[in-house]
Amino acid sequence: MPTARPPLATAEALLADGTTMQLRPLGPDDHRAVLDLHAAGMSEESRRMRFFGLSRNAPQQAADRLCGPPRTGLLALGAWAGEELIGEADCELLDEPPETAELALSVADHWHRRGVATLLLEHLVHAGRAAGLRFFEADTLGGNHAVHQVFADLGLPVERRYAQGEVRVRVPLDEGDERYRSAVDERGRRADVASLAALLRPASVAVVGASRRSGSVGRTVLGKIRRGGFAGAVWAVNPHAREIDGRPAYPSVRALPGVPDLAVLAVPAGAVPAVAEECGAAGVRALVVLTSGLGAQEAGGLMRACRRHSMRVVGPNSLGMAQTDPAVRLDAEFGGAFPRPGTAGVAVQSGGVGIALLSRLAWLGIGVSSFVSLGDKYDVSGNDLLQWWEADGRTDLALLHLESFGNPRAFARTARRVTRNIPVLTVDAGRSTAGRRGAASHTAAAATPTVTREALFRQAGITATRSIDELVEAAALLHAQPLPGPRGAVAVMSNAGGIGILAADACAEAGLELPELPAELGKLLPPGASVRNPVDTTAAAGATELTFFLRALEREEAVDAILVCLVPTALGATSAQDPVRALLEGPARRRVPIAAVLLDQQVPVRYRTCADGGVLPAYSDTLAAARALGHARDRARRLAEAPSAPAGAPDCDRRTARSLIDGHLTAHPDGGWLDPLSTADLLEAYGLPLTTSVWARDEHMASVAAGGLRLLGHEQKVALKAYWPGQVHKSVLGAVRTGLGTEAEVRSAYREFTERFGAELAGAVVQPMAAPGVELLAGVVQDRVFGPLVVVGAGGTAADVLADRSARLAPLSERDLTTMIAELRSAPLLLGNGGAPAVDLAALRSVLARLSCLADDFAELAEAELNPVILRPDGALCVDARVRLERRPSFDPYLRRLRRPAAAEGE
Repeated sequence: MPTARPPLATAEALLADGTTMQLRPLGPDDHRAVLDLHAAGMSEESRRMRFFGLSRNAPQQAADRLCGPPRTGLLALGAWAGEELIGEADCELLDEPPETAELALSVADHWHRRGVATLLLEHLVHAGRAAGLRFFEADTLGGNHAVHQVFADLGLPVERRYAQGEVRVRVPLDEGDERYRSAVDERGRRADVASLAALLRPASVAVVGASRRSGSVGRTVLGKIRRGGFAGAVWAVNPHAREIDGRPAYPSVRALPGVPDLAVLAVPAGAVPAVAEECGAAGVRALVVLTSGLGAQEAGGLMRACRRHSMRVVGPNSLGMAQTDPAVRLDAEFGGAFPRPGTAGVAVQSGGVGIALLSRLAWLGIGVSSFVSLGDKYDVSGNDLLQWWEADGRTDLALLHLESFGNPRAFARTARRVTRNIPVLTVDAGRSTAGRRGAASHTAAAATPTVTREALFRQAGITATRSIDELVEAAALLHAQPLPGPRGAVAVMSNAGGIGILAADACAEAGLELPELPAELGKLLPPGASVRNPVDTTAAAGATELTFFLRALEREEAVDAILVCLVPTALGATSAQDPVRALLEGPARRRVPIAAVLLDQQVPVRYRTCADGGVLPAYSDTLAAARALGHARDRARRLAEAPSAPAGAPDCDRRTARSLIDGHLTAHPDGGWLDPLSTADLLEAYGLPLTTSVWARDEHMASVAAGGLRLLGHEQKVALKAYWPGQVHKSVLGAVRTGLGTEAEVRSAYREFTERFGAELAGAVVQPMAAPGVELLAGVVQDRVFGPLVVVGAGGTAADVLADRSARLAPLSERDLTTMIAELRSAPLLLGNGGAPAVDLAALRSVLARLSCLADDFAELAEAELNPVILRPDGALCVDARVRLERRPSFDPYLRRLRRPAAAEGE
C-alpha cells in the first residue's frame, strides 16, 4: 500500500457475545492456520459461497495467496480465538492509482452469527482508509444471505449490481461517517454490556486468596459477600486452609465444585499471572484484582491471560465492586459498609475517594445501583460502565472519579449519548493552573491539562465539579428535583434580608439570573416585605403565608427555579410560624426545582422529607445551593439543544496534504517545524486563508518580491519576516519588519536581518501589509492522550498577556464553533462594539472548522498556529502561521478494540 505507516496492527476486541478476539495481520507463519480455516473450518456449502464452487484446491490457493511473501497491494487480517484462526478478511488493489480494492471474507462455521466478519471488516475499513483507499468491492453469490447481511449492517452505504445470480458489491469508504460511527457504537455497546455480565451480574463468585487471618483483605471481602446476602454460590480458595469461617476452602480454582463467573483475587503480586491463567483455563469470565504493586512482568502476564480466555478485569489495586440489584446483592469490596441499594452508578479510580463518596451518598440517602473501584484500570474503564448503566434498567444517575483516560474521544462520544438520558457527574481530578512553560507557540501554552479536561467534559455533556462535596451537592439536586428552565432564572426567597443578598450574590457567581417579580406578589406577604428578588418575606411571615407565596412563585413563567433561604427565629417556635413547614407540607417535586438553604443545618447537604414522601435538598450554605442550581441549569441547556452536526470543511485536498506531510517526515524523521513555503502549501490544501507570501533568499530577491506584490495590486507597503529552522516567536526575536514602502527600506531591513542573525538566517518571507481589523489567534495542538485541541482567542503579540481563549477537542461540531466564539471576552469586538461594523463570523467559523478537520485527519500535525488572523467585515486573513509535524501512528479513536495498559506494555 502506498503509505509510510503500517496499515494493519494487532488488537483485541469484543465479539457480540462478549468473547475476546485477537486481530492481527496474516503472514507466512499462518499458512497452516489459513488452510485449516478454509478446509476443516468451513462446510462444503460455506466454501461454495466463498469460492463460487467446490474446487479442492481453493483452500490451498487461499493460504498461498494470503500467506505468501509480502506484497504491496494486499492487506490480510486474521481473527484468532486463542490459538485458533476463526476468520479472515483481505483486500487487494484493483487499480492504479490505488483507490479500489477487492474484498473477501471467511469465517469458521462454528463462529457464525457472533460478529466475527463485521469486526474484521471494521478493522479492514480503518486500514483501507489509512492507506488512501476509497472503495471496497466484492463478488458474492445472490444466495449468500449472511455476507449480504454483514454489508447491510455495516453502516456504510452499499451499492449492488446483479448479474446471472452474482452480486457485485461496492462499499464507499469515505462516505456516511456519522451513520457508520453510530452503527459501530451500537455494536460496541452490545458487546461491552455482554462482556460485563459476569462481572456485574455473576451467578457465582470465588475469592482467591481468602485468608483465615481476621482483618485481611481476602477474608474481609469473603465475609462481606456472605453477609451481604449474595444469591449465588460463594467459594473460598486457599491452598493452606481446609475451611474458613466454618465453611469449606479449596486448594485451587480447578478444585472448586463449579466454575465461578467472577473471581476476586487477593493474592501476592507475583502470583497474580498464574492465578489469572488458572481462572481463565477453568472458564472464569471476569476478575476483580485487589492486589497492588504489580510490575511490568506481572501486569503483562495478567493481561495475556485475560485476553486469551476472554476475561474482563477490574483493577489491579482495586477496592472491589458491589452490585445492589436484589437479584444479585453482591458486596465484593473492603470498604466500611454495604452500599445502600438505589439507582446511582458509581465508578472511581481511587479507593479512598470511593469510600468517601459511598459514605456521603449513604448519609444523604442516595442509593447505589452498582459500584466499581477501577484501581489501575488495566481493562474495565469509565467508558465501559457508562454503557452498562445506560442499559441496566436501574441507573438514573452516574458519578465518576477518573484520574486518567485511555481513549478520551471514545469516552466523550459515549458520554454524549448517555447524558441525553441520565446525568453524568464527575470530580475534575488532576487540575493544573500552571501553563506549559517554554511552549513554542501561544496555542501550546494555552493547552494546559485544565483546559483540555474542561473541553472534554463540556463537549461530552458531563457535569464537572471541583470536589467530592460539590459532586454530592449537585447530585442531591439532580437526583431529587426536576431540571430548571435553560435560562436559569432563579427566584430567591428568604426570611432575612442579609441571607437573601448573599444568596443573590452566589447565584450571580454561578451564572444564574434573578428576574424581576410582579409587585402583586407582595399582597401575599406581611407588611414590610419586599418582592424585588431577592424576596425578603421578613421573619413575620408564617408557614401559611410562605406556602401560598411559594405556590405563586411556582406559577410565574419568568421563574425557572426557586431558592428558599431560611434563618431560625423565635417566631418559628410554633408550627404555625415555622418557615420550614411551608417547604415540607407541599409536594417535593413541582413545576420548577426547589433548593433550600437552612443556616442552622450542621451538614453541607441533606434531604428533607416532604408530606408526599418525596425529598427536597437542603444546603447549609448559599454558595453550595447556587452551584448545584447552576449545574442543573447547564444540564437543562444541553438537553434543550438538538444534536449538532459535525463542522463542515468542504473542498479539502487530503491527498496533497498527505503527500506533503509524508514527504516532510521522510526527509526529517524526527519531525519539526515546516518551512514557510511548505506551511503555505499545507494551509492552502485545506482552504485556510494565508496571505500572499513570497520567499526570498537574499536582499535582491526580497526587493524584487516587494515590487512584484505592488504590481499585483497589493498594498504599497510590505512586511519582511526573517526565517531560520527551529525559529520561535519571530516578534520577540526582532525578526519582523513592517510598513516597508520603498525598495531601499526592503533592502535595508534584509541587511539588518543578515547582520543580526548571521549564518543562521535561511531567508525571509515578503508579504503585503494587511488592512487593519480584529486580531485573533486560531490554532491546534495534539495531546497524546486527548487528541487535537482547537484553540481560538485574542491574537497578536498580546495573546499570552490577555489570555482570552476558548478551546474544544476536535472534531468540532457546528455548535462548538458558535460557543467557542461566544465565550471569548473579546466577542463584543467581533459583533461590532461601539458602532464599528461586525466582522465576518462565517469566515472565522470556516477557519476553525478547517483547522479541526486538518488536525483530525492527520495525527502527525503536532501543532499549528495562525496568529494573527485578521478579521474584517469582508472576510478573514492570516498573516502569520507555523506548523510542526511529528511522526505518530494513525489512530482511530472510534475503532473497536480493548485498551492496552501502559504497565503491561513495559515488560
